[in-house]
Amino acid sequence: MKYYIIAGEASGDLHGSNLIKELRHLDEQAIIKCWGGDLMQEAGAELVKHYRDHAFMGFMEVITNLRTVLDNLKFCKKDILGFQPDTLILIDYPGFNLRIAEWAKYKRFKIIYYISPQVWAWKENRVKKMKQCIDKMLVILPFEKDYYKHRWDWDVEYVGHPLVHVIEHWQLSVGRFSEKPVIALLPGSRKQEILKKLPLMLKASTSFPGYHFIVAKAPGVEDDFYSSLLQPYSNVSTARSQTYNVLRQSKAALVTSGTATLETALFDVPEIVCYKGGSISYQIAKRLVKVKYIALVNLIMDKPVVKELIQNNLTVKNLVFELNDLLNNQHRLLQTREDYLTLKKKLSTGGDASANAAKIIYRFTVTNKVQA
Repeated sequence: MKYYIIAGEASGDLHGSNLIKELRHLDEQAIIKCWGGDLMQEAGAELVKHYRDHAFMGFMEVITNLRTVLDNLKFCKKDILGFQPDTLILIDYPGFNLRIAEWAKYKRFKIIYYISPQVWAWKENRVKKMKQCIDKMLVILPFEKDYYKHRWDWDVEYVGHPLVHVIEHWQLSVGRFSEKPVIALLPGSRKQEILKKLPLMLKASTSFPGYHFIVAKAPGVEDDFYSSLLQPYSNVSTARSQTYNVLRQSKAALVTSGTATLETALFDVPEIVCYKGGSISYQIAKRLVKVKYIALVNLIMDKPVVKELIQNNLTVKNLVFELNDLLNNQHRLLQTREDYLTLKKKLSTGGDASANAAKIIYRFTVTNKVQA
């Protein structure tokens, strides 16, 4: 059978790659095309377009790259029509994927959405259109099933969180990065967000000469980009395609908001969550976003488990203060680890998300193939 998968970020590439592996176990003859990244390609899909070529962050960034966005939409539709997949699988990335979903429904393609857009945080009005366009929604956060059922009378399927299984089975594959204790720096996957956060993280590192800081490089961002930023710092190095190995060895981490905050928590690493966007994009988002927290850890636990430094509060001074406290306040460390354990239990209730999602997608595809 034929599957067309669209992911638009590094996290989507990870989850998409594990989904592809599980699909191939169930359907050895599967033909898969994707928008994603290196991991999805390595898992056996034909990569149509890399996410680094179409990932834009923030309102103003999307507007200034509108021509590229529209060209990508046009190209994607044409490619789907040419491929004629049995099932179209959309992974998060709502700004792009929901437009594709609306078009694909009109063209009578079968659509499964894996990893729901965060409509419970903002743009809740999208749900009406989503119900019309999406044949099956698979969610990975425990509260999302109840949210869709009680608020929108929509039966979605909770498959568990894919990171739990990935991290539980992760084996350290490198030697020690440093004789000094390590602090991980995860500044994001796009150049524009890295430029806003990494310089502040690097300046904060100078206050901790007893530690070695390691920047986890983003896939698709060239080495020279980092070299120019890191040049003055002697206690900082980088690692490419080694984020999990870095986290496994870290005493603490400074992490950009997003999936990385959850990955860090599942590795049991105390963290400070950092967010700083363009001023206009931030002011717009501030008026639209309805949740109390930006970190997934805090959202799932519904309390401030990890410290969030947002926009103007993300300063070198605040980073130094919070990191020092995180490293030396034993009560805070014990409470964080206790909360992390509860978080992991919450996310583990659904089992292996990638395997669960693949089974649902395969059965759905076979059923529709037979009925066609």
